[in-house]
Amino acid sequence: MWAQPDDPDVAERMRAAHSRARSALGVLTDQDVHEAWGWRGRTLSRPVIAPNGPAWLRIACAPTGHIVPTFWDGSLDAEQVIPGSVPRPRLRATHDWTHDLWEYRAELYDRVSTHPAATPPTPLTEPDLPSTWWAALRTALDDIATVPTHRFTVRQHYLDRAMPRFLGIPIDTTAPSWSTAHGNFHYANLCAPTLHILDWEGWGLAPSGYDAAVLHSHSLLVPRLAARVRRELAHLLDTPTGRFAELVAITQLLHSATRGDHLKLAEPLRHRAALLLGRPISSAQPVPEGSTSCRK
Repeated sequence: MWAQPDDPDVAERMRAAHSRARSALGVLTDQDVHEAWGWRGRTLSRPVIAPNGPAWLRIACAPTGHIVPTFWDGSLDAEQVIPGSVPRPRLRATHDWTHDLWEYRAELYDRVSTHPAATPPTPLTEPDLPSTWWAALRTALDDIATVPTHRFTVRQHYLDRAMPRFLGIPIDTTAPSWSTAHGNFHYANLCAPTLHILDWEGWGLAPSGYDAAVLHSHSLLVPRLAARVRRELAHLLDTPTGRFAELVAITQLLHSATRGDHLKLAEPLRHRAALLLGRPISSAQPVPEGSTSCRK
């Protein structure tokens, strides 16, 4: 989860959209007024009461004509093909509309009783995660990886352009193998102490080990936590494919730092990349406009 957007007009517009979605889907506000904001106010979620019990209502927006199908339809696609063995809130209903040059999608989910392991996505202290949680995480990652899909979380052309700019050269940008990933596997999307995986909008193919690599990268401000991720997910990270996936996750987070996000992670990410590559990593220039990853 992210902070409320600085622009009050964005916050007001999204709250009005949430109210409209509640009316359209026949749900009521909950006494819990907790708001969960997405990146730069692009999403807003709140607990609600549906006719069949507690639920969670999420609103996403995009400027008209600028919808990215990978993200826009991700939750719908996940509901269709991600196996039921993967613990997650199930999608109950959706509602789409257009207003004032903005596209909106409301998604109504089951409400889970647990909370994210940490907020914001990059912890500053070590969350209390029992061994059962890690076991469930390993099983879920294995189940997700085998799901067949034509969706992409990361594309090879992004790696070809971004990895040399943020990691330097020489570097091999060819992914050794690809498998299905959740795509945004950080602590704000992983509930604890019972595992539930949130935010399926960006799932798809990525270099094998990508989700484990993203989780590790988001752990770097807490060395004990990063060490535990490496220990618990060693079968994914301590391999040539896992090390490549780490470099991919580091590249994307360094890219996001050029836009003002994840600034505290920049130096730890460069240090980790230097360990993986066996050479220093210097500050890089942003990737030119037009070369994108599928993940902010």
